[in-house]
Order: sequence, then structure tokens, then C-alpha cells
Amino acid sequence: MPPDPPPAVIEGPAAWRSGDLVPDEWLHVLAPAEAAEIEAAARALAARDADLAATGPANFPLPRTAPRLRAILLAEVLGGRGFAVIRGLDPATLSPRERAAAFLGIGAHLGALRPQNAQGHVLGHVKDLGRSSDDPTARLYQTHERQTYHTDSCDVVALMCLQPARRGGRSSLVSSAALHNAMRRLRPDLAQTLFNPIETDRRGEAAPGQPPWFNVPVFNWHAGRFAAMYQRQYIVSARRFEGVAPLTAAQVEALDLMDRLAEDPAFHLELEFRPGDIQLVNNHVLFHDRTAFEDWPEPARRRHLLRLWLAPPEAQALPEVFAERFGSVTPGARGGVTVPRDRWTAPLDA
Repeated sequence: MPPDPPPAVIEGPAAWRSGDLVPDEWLHVLAPAEAAEIEAAARALAARDADLAATGPANFPLPRTAPRLRAILLAEVLGGRGFAVIRGLDPATLSPRERAAAFLGIGAHLGALRPQNAQGHVLGHVKDLGRSSDDPTARLYQTHERQTYHTDSCDVVALMCLQPARRGGRSSLVSSAALHNAMRRLRPDLAQTLFNPIETDRRGEAAPGQPPWFNVPVFNWHAGRFAAMYQRQYIVSARRFEGVAPLTAAQVEALDLMDRLAEDPAFHLELEFRPGDIQLVNNHVLFHDRTAFEDWPEPARRRHLLRLWLAPPEAQALPEVFAERFGSVTPGARGGVTVPRDRWTAPLDA
């Protein structure tokens, strides 16, 4: 049976433009007792000889705070505008292992942890490692360059700021549903082009037997829900592989139009990270970006974010083609890089 055709307009709170949002409506400040509960659970877990990659709700109890965190996830991240920011933790009061435990513990109450690279890291470190986007095996989060708008290989990406940059490094969000709506109004032919599969580079992280690219449409409509998947640089770099055709003129024009719309301040929203801030983003309805940044010269002050890829069991149904990138389309057990479970780790630094 052919898939249902998408509507001309994607409706709902996730199809926002920047002017539709009230400043800080996405911000949730932890009460002192909530922050203290998280910190106590983190210290207790970190003090044990426990595998942090196996962190779950059972070994990170948050009886006071977990219901609030889950309510934010369900109402705002999965069912609302597609993002939220949680503030109130002070990473300076925690050791590196305690910070990792705190973030992993919070994430475990929101969804299953998923590996982010071929090394099986369920805890990622977003920092400049001196790499360049010209390196076909480099990931953009390992550079100081602007990332450009994209999605990650998971339902929800969580970022925790340990140290902001000296200048720049702002988080930028744009509704992919709103971009679809604008394209359908301006150039419906180009919008339709993005519902066709397009090859995207796996950047050296293909599992055995997989091709070095996946082939998923940018725009998707399934079971009455919109879902997008995008990384322009990796779409371009996939053309290096034998068997991947050059982009057509229509594909280039469609991607260019979407990128121009995303760059318009009428569509995107930029956020400053403070130490301790945790940002949750729904990859299916938002693209996220990071502006280029200038770092501090002192190693201890250099920009450093922790990252989780999460698979909430309540996440929306996805079309089967998403399994090319997510490994599965089963909610709560999808996303990430295919790595055997016994190789999952939670490194304390990059």
C-alpha cells in the first residue's frame, strides 16, 4: 500500500517560527531540592564501581524529579514545540565522573541510551579536537566550525553544557516542519523532491555489511506524523562513493531553498548555553546547528558539552526506511551507531 500523501501544511506546535515563541517559554529551572536530588544520586552512583554505560532508572532513583523531567519530555519535546532547556545544575560542584553520572542518570529517565559512534560511546563529548570538516571521517562536533542545520541519529539529542566558548558556539534551532510548510507554499515541486530518498554519508561508521551511506528522504510523512532527516555536508560527501550519483539540479535547488529559509531569523532561534544547562531536542521535527566559536586558550576553560542520544519508548512511529540509519524503527530500541552491547562505554573525556 502506498504511503499516505503529506498534507500541504504540517500543523501543530512543532511547526513554529521564531516569532511564534514567547522568550524562555522553553526554560525549566530546577528547584533547589530537585537539583540536590540529582546531585546526590550522581555522587552515590559515581562512588560505586559501576559501569556508567549501564545507568538506568533503577540505579539512579529520582522520586521527586523524574516525574517532572518526563512531563517536560512528553509535553514539550515529543508532543510540543520539539525542545526544552533544563537549568539549575552546577557542574563545578561535581567531579568528571559525577557529572557524567548525573547526565546519564537524567537521560536514563527519559529514554534508552544509544551509542553515538563506532567505539560504542553512549556519553559523547562535544569539543574541538582540532579536526576539520574536510576530513571525510571527521564528525563536525569535533571541530570549532559551524555545524550547519542537521539531525542526529536518534529520536532525542540531549546536550549538557560544562563550559561555554569564549565567543560563539550558540545553539540554533529551526522547525523542519515549518521549513516544509514554507517550501510547499513557495515551491511545492521542490518540497516534493525532498520526499524522495537521498544518499547520506555514514562518515566511516558503517556496521559490517552496511554500505558507507544510507538512503533516506529528508522529508517523511508516516502514520499521520512528519519526520525529517538531514545533514547537507554528509549528503554532499556521499557523492565520493562509487554507485552514488551526483545530485540532480532539482535536489540542489530544493536543498538550497531549505537552507536559505533556515538561515532566515524569522525561522530559527538561537540560544546561549550556561554551565549546567541541559537542552533536549526532538530530531524528527527540528534541525539543530551550532555557530562557529572561538575558544579560551586555557585547556580547563575550553568549550565542552556532554551529549546523549536517547530513544524514548513514547517517541513517534517512523517509516521503515528510517531503519537504514536507526537500525530499527521500534520505539525505545532504535537510533545510534550499530555496536554490540558489550562494547558500550561512557568515557569521561573525549
